[in-house]
Amino acid sequence: MKRLFDIVFSVLGLIISLPVIIVITILIRAEDHGSTLYQGLRIGYGGKPFKMYKFRTMVSGAENLGGSNTSNVDVRITKIGHKLRKTKLDELPQLLNVLKGDMSFVGPRPETAFYVNMFTEEEKKILSVKPGITDWATLWDHDEGTVLAQYSDPDKAYLEIIRPMKIKLQLKYLEEHTFFCDLKIIWLTIKTIINKKSTKLS
Repeated sequence: MKRLFDIVFSVLGLIISLPVIIVITILIRAEDHGSTLYQGLRIGYGGKPFKMYKFRTMVSGAENLGGSNTSNVDVRITKIGHKLRKTKLDELPQLLNVLKGDMSFVGPRPETAFYVNMFTEEEKKILSVKPGITDWATLWDHDEGTVLAQYSDPDKAYLEIIRPMKIKLQLKYLEEHTFFCDLKIIWLTIKTIINKKSTKLS
């Protein structure tokens, strides 16, 4: 049922958002003439790497100009990039990942190999389900860039402050996930985006 839901709603999402996708593509290329999509290598189900798609929100070659964790005051972010990040529209291309089967609508957010290699044996269970566009950790940490902007070293802040809680919430998802749990997370995600406030989790 979950895979069928992913296929049907990723196709619908891509069709409905096509005009928005076209406009965003034009705006990105107009600003710095670079590529539209960012294709970040992430670790997915069973430890298999895949390319996760996002609209590019940073200058071309940004990975060579700074760390992997980005605060909202990072000088590498483009003007249109700030708007895309604020509205979460930079995540739209992940509908392609869902359609391909690399990701699901709901599941632990995928990490780079650098952070996956830090997993303990218990934490490796996170790789037993498909990564997702949203999960409990996404609801808790809706605006990561704002949090990281409070620290001089975003990478260190992510590792010491954000990552431990994200892993805790991802393990929570593994313990209780059902199709109806996924629907609840999707609904709360929509509310969070509209209200622009992270969801308080008990």
